[in-house]
Amino acid sequence: MTTVRAKKGLGQHFLKDENIACKIVDSLSYSDKYSNIIEVGPGMGVLTKYLLTKKDFNTFVIEVDKESVDYLQNNFPELGDRIIAADFLRYDLQELFKEPFAIIGNFPYNISSQILFKALENKNLVPEIVGTFQLEMAQRIAASPNNKTYGILSVFLQAYYTIEYLFTVNETVFSPPPKVKSAVVRLTRNDVQSLDCDEKLFFKIVKTTFNQRRKMLRNTLKTFGDNIKYVNPEMLTKRPENLTVDDFVQITRIISDGKI
Repeated sequence: MTTVRAKKGLGQHFLKDENIACKIVDSLSYSDKYSNIIEVGPGMGVLTKYLLTKKDFNTFVIEVDKESVDYLQNNFPELGDRIIAADFLRYDLQELFKEPFAIIGNFPYNISSQILFKALENKNLVPEIVGTFQLEMAQRIAASPNNKTYGILSVFLQAYYTIEYLFTVNETVFSPPPKVKSAVVRLTRNDVQSLDCDEKLFFKIVKTTFNQRRKMLRNTLKTFGDNIKYVNPEMLTKRPENLTVDDFVQITRIISDGKI
């Protein structure tokens, strides 16, 4: 098998530019915080071959496409049983890894946010992520407050990760070319082991406010009970895109515990 047919249903766009592939792989820090790396959706292994040059690290690949799995087995026999034929979103990563691991990949656009939520579920085992995303998604992940692209995913990820927008990737370096540009983003785990509030309530408050992002907080927080009267009145005139992660943590604590 000399090539793999890109399947639209799997969101496959194979990177064909070797320089960019090398640049993406070199965007991982290869720190002493992990020794295992899992590549999501390797396709024909354009990143894999550069990952395998990092001899101090164990590279695993996870691929749902049987044709790609066959290609990888034929072309990268050194991977052996580190080729996992499975759906990343359904796979129990903690069954595979007992120690921290990094995640890398040219992520399929249609599941890229789900990949990040999966990483969040395993955040204390995932010190670093480097991924290629649709440009709009990359901008959303890295967005700061007071920005229209700042939203639910921005807050959730920035609560636990430092996020860097690294570089933009043109459509022409993929086969078939996507209709939009892409970008590479690096997420590095911060020191927050857990938020200083009820995390489930935090997630609920962030989702509720951003689902009505044009409304002021005094309107969107009404459903959370009487304790909103203890929230700073000035903050209640703001919209969710104006709040930092720390602001959301503070609001969560007040709603949960009353006046602080």
